[in-house]
Amino acid sequence: MSPVVRSSVAALLLVFAAAGGRAWAENEGQEDLDRATEAKVIANSLQDLGDVIRLLDSALEKGLDESNTKFAENLLGSTLIQRGLQIGEAIFQGTPVEQWPGLRRLALADLEKGVKLTPERAEAFYLIARLNALPGGDAERAAEAIDRAVVLCRDDARLRAKALTLRAGIAKDPEKRLVDLEEAVRLAPDDAAALRTRGLVYADLGKLDEAIADLDKAAELDPKHVGTYEAKALVLSRAKKFDEALIALDKAQELKPNALGPLVNKAQIHVQQANFEAALHVLNQAYSRDAENIGVLLLRAGVYEQMKKFDEALADVDRVLSLKPDLPAAMRVRAMLLAGAERLDEAVAQLEGLRKIHPEDATTLLQLGMLYNAQKEFPQAVEAYSAVLKQQPDLWVALRGRGDSWLNSGKHEEAIADYNQALKHKPQDPGILNNLAWVLATSPEDKLREGKRAIELATAACDVTDYKEAHILSTLAAAYAEMGDFKTAIKWSERGLEVAEKEQIEPLTKELESYRAGKPWRELLSEGEPAP
Repeated sequence: MSPVVRSSVAALLLVFAAAGGRAWAENEGQEDLDRATEAKVIANSLQDLGDVIRLLDSALEKGLDESNTKFAENLLGSTLIQRGLQIGEAIFQGTPVEQWPGLRRLALADLEKGVKLTPERAEAFYLIARLNALPGGDAERAAEAIDRAVVLCRDDARLRAKALTLRAGIAKDPEKRLVDLEEAVRLAPDDAAALRTRGLVYADLGKLDEAIADLDKAAELDPKHVGTYEAKALVLSRAKKFDEALIALDKAQELKPNALGPLVNKAQIHVQQANFEAALHVLNQAYSRDAENIGVLLLRAGVYEQMKKFDEALADVDRVLSLKPDLPAAMRVRAMLLAGAERLDEAVAQLEGLRKIHPEDATTLLQLGMLYNAQKEFPQAVEAYSAVLKQQPDLWVALRGRGDSWLNSGKHEEAIADYNQALKHKPQDPGILNNLAWVLATSPEDKLREGKRAIELATAACDVTDYKEAHILSTLAAAYAEMGDFKTAIKWSERGLEVAEKEQIEPLTKELESYRAGKPWRELLSEGEPAP
């Protein structure tokens, strides 16, 4: 050790001795404390810090007077935090995925011990929160720690900005997140992370112009951050600025040529534009880089489905299931592909198999209800939807689905009850509005028909769909016919035929003929059974 270092250590030891109240010789741990104090001055590596910690633990275990105990505990706390900070920060510098969970445990062990001994260290609480915010961390502890960090770093604008940004990143309420981020940007206007995060919150709040402005500024400050360009592309695509979004993803790809993320995001933008050939081309590139990427395979399967290439789509999903045999998402996608290929029995069997594994899974039950409806197996559909509603009584999509099952099986009173309940939760849904209007206008049960309300509901459904859906125009016609206004009924029925698809023409023509004959339309009670 150099003479300068020796003299500074000696001076420190003299000060601590003078403040001790008792002679150091009376402290059994004094020698270890002396060695730890000297070692701390020159400690740099994790091994050096570990030596200091072991000496301090030994000193405290052997015994020190009150003053030296306090000093040793403070020194131990600061050393634990220093080691925890070094280990923890290494995680965010490219540590392989398989290694960082173990490093996190080590870092948190040191940091948590350190803040118990020295509880005023804002940077320690900040890192505790940051580590727990990673996948598999303790979300509750992350929230507690970041709140503490925000309080402690009032005099450190840079750290406070980072703490506020992190707190906004793990919070749920968008408005509260925005308050923190406004303060973070004010404190550190050149902090790209704060601007990037605020941009994403703006996007969540639907403030797309503000979001794009923040992300542009973040890109100026940190032009090599790939995530900024990917986030910007996401917001631009929401704003329907697809060409600009693709340019942003080109920049991300330029910065990280082997990354799959920009390619997948490009594919999703092409899908939004219904440009499925372009989406397929990009996904084939992604597949060539990673043939076992489940996200790429499932997305490509979805593109193949849109292109009506069901065999290719099923091949991709089967590939996923060979990698993850019990993956629920893949099993559900496979069932929908089978249904799209009109292999309904196989689709139902796929979902019933999944139901045995996850009997309470609401998504599976909803899909089963839909498929049973398509097979005209209405009791089974009702059972599936009812199982969902037992868990979530106000889930509108299940109420609407069960209502359709009741309607299709001729149980109109039950259908009306479910549609009314669904309408409370989704008052502008054209499907609910239309189907409720239809049963109120066409039910053969006199006590159930309400022509005036049917007109109101059908008109609302037409408004939502810009009077361009033939089956909804048909419902409006039926409602007017129920009220005896056949002239208006004929008008809307003819309008429906003008926009009808080929398969809709025959049933709509029969309805029009009924109105021309001065007869309201009555729905069948059940399959093949005419209304009285």
